[in-house]
Amino acid sequence: MAQEVDNVDKSPGQALQENGMYVFMGEVDNESIKPIVEWILHENYVVKKKKKELLLMICSEGGSVESAFALIDVMRSSNIHIKTVGLGQIASAGLLIFLAGSPGRRVLTPNTSILSHQFSWGSDGKAHELFATIKEFELTHKRMVRHYKESTGMDDEEIKKTLLPPHDVWLTAEEALTFNICDAISDVQR
Repeated sequence: MAQEVDNVDKSPGQALQENGMYVFMGEVDNESIKPIVEWILHENYVVKKKKKELLLMICSEGGSVESAFALIDVMRSSNIHIKTVGLGQIASAGLLIFLAGSPGRRVLTPNTSILSHQFSWGSDGKAHELFATIKEFELTHKRMVRHYKESTGMDDEEIKKTLLPPHDVWLTAEEALTFNICDAISDVQR
C-alpha cells in the first residue's frame, strides 16, 4: 500500500522510469536524448538495487545522428541489459537507437514501420569548410555501417545494398526480422 501512495504524486513517466521503463516518442536531438542518457546512467551508477533489465520504448521519426550515437554509446556501456521495443514508427536515427538494444532483446510491435536510409546532410561554406564536412560525412557513414554490422551480423556490402542504398528503405516488422534488425515481433509486454 505504501508503494501506491508514493506513486500518487509522480507523473506516469516518472513512475515508469522508476520501474525500469522509458517511453521515447519524438525527434532525436540533444535535448530529447539527455533525459534517457541520465536515466540509464542513474540506473547503472546511483540506484543501489540494480534491475535485471531496462525497457526503452521507441517511436521516433529520427533526427540527429550525433545525438543518437551519444545515446548508443551509453546504452552499449550499460551494465544492465537494455530491451528496446519499437512501436508505431522507428526511422533513421530512431532506428539506430533501437538497434543498440541488448542482443536478443530488440522487439518490434506488429504494426511498426521502419525507415532505414543514408545519413542526410547539407553544407555551405568555403572550400576548406566543405572538405571538413565531407570528412565528417564519411566518418559518420562508416560509424553507421559498423553499427548496422554489429547489430545485424550483415557484411558491409549487404548493408550498403539492402539497408543503406541511395534511396529510403521502408520495412514492415516482418521484413525487419529477416534482416536481423529485431529479434522478435510481439505485442507490448514486459
